[in-house]
Amino acid sequence: MNRSKQIIISLLLFCTLTGLGCLGYMFIENWRFMDALYMTIITLATVGYGEVHEVSFAGRIFTLVLILLGGGFFLFLMSDIIKFLVEGRIRLVFGRHKLDTKIKKLKNHYIVCGYGRIGRLLTRYLVQKFIDVVIIERDEACSETMINDGVLYLLGEATDEALLIRAGIKRAKGLIAVTATDAENVFLVLTAKQLNPGIFIVARAGQDSTKKTLDAAGADKVVSPYDIGARRMAHAVLRPTVIKFLEMAFSDESADIQIEEVRIRPESRLAGVSLIDSGIRKKMDLIIIAIQKKEGQMVFNPKAETRLEPMDRIIAMGRAGNIRQLESALGS
Repeated sequence: MNRSKQIIISLLLFCTLTGLGCLGYMFIENWRFMDALYMTIITLATVGYGEVHEVSFAGRIFTLVLILLGGGFFLFLMSDIIKFLVEGRIRLVFGRHKLDTKIKKLKNHYIVCGYGRIGRLLTRYLVQKFIDVVIIERDEACSETMINDGVLYLLGEATDEALLIRAGIKRAKGLIAVTATDAENVFLVLTAKQLNPGIFIVARAGQDSTKKTLDAAGADKVVSPYDIGARRMAHAVLRPTVIKFLEMAFSDESADIQIEEVRIRPESRLAGVSLIDSGIRKKMDLIIIAIQKKEGQMVFNPKAETRLEPMDRIIAMGRAGNIRQLESALGS
């Protein structure tokens, strides 16, 4: 039974008892409504202020019955309240334990620090890509939102080492720092790199002056939403067709044409094969925009003779089904 039904039943029982008490005193003692209501309320509440008028034998019997009914009602009400509090606490404890158990099992996941507007949107995108995510948020008011979104989360300061370890930072693949302030993001990057030097970190910079500080702290990629937003608006004016195409390719929804980045695993059957012999362009009908070599060099519009080396990353464009075929072939 949900809480609204329990509240309605309790109110109906109270109104019914009050109505019966008033009718009983008015009928048995021939009292006015206000006197009957007053006597009913003090009887149900068992406060013992005294009778408003002398009560007959029949009235006393009725009062005893009303006291027993009132006592039973308040016992029911108290048990209902205690049950609600206990069940709520148990649900909270078991719910937290369940979340912690799931987090302990994660590996190669991403930690998102901050569940504001940006944090929530990028988390939604990562989840759509079937990527495991753990949220760290200090504002308890966001708990209900995170529960409704069905994400794994921890409450507390993102810069707390113990909390980062609980989030599995030593097993995580990446961390995204989108906390409220640049100073907090800088300290978070320093702490995260200390706990896991190999973790990939993307950090938000609210001010241009913070970019160099975040780079120095160890962030692998620094993003300024304001700069990106300004450039996006400028390109929308200068290159509207290009922007329309890119929006379609990078759409969060199931767009027909996609641009994807795929890493070549060492065990892939295409590792060490030239691009022309791989069949990626001919058989999979994909356009290879670029190949990022494992050393970091970016090769744009690679030649047919370009060799696909293990740990290289291929940036390909094509239909979603063909992209999945490429991912399977490269073992990503």
